[in-house]
Amino acid sequence: MAKKLFVGSLSWGTNDEGLREAFSPHGEISEAVVITDRDTGRSRGFGFVTFEDDEAADRAVAALNGTELDGRTIRVDVAQAKERNRGGGGGGGYRGGGGGW
Repeated sequence: MAKKLFVGSLSWGTNDEGLREAFSPHGEISEAVVITDRDTGRSRGFGFVTFEDDEAADRAVAALNGTELDGRTIRVDVAQAKERNRGGGGGGGYRGGGGGW
């Protein structure tokens, strides 16, 4: 089963290919992506690497967490699923104000 890793504290110059190259010695990677700002296209300083094999991902965490990549000490950990905030607020449609419905 695939396992996704979070990679934090990336250099602004690290790109998808550089991330893939750093992690590929530890196993088969299905995806390596540096997250960028949608407005500027600049790196947000973190990314994700998805390994095909859980054991390979665990080896990569052990081998690469706290090491240097492109001049920065990176943080590597298993990615946590992000909970979606359903937002909203409820209510029955009446928002106050004059005139009623």
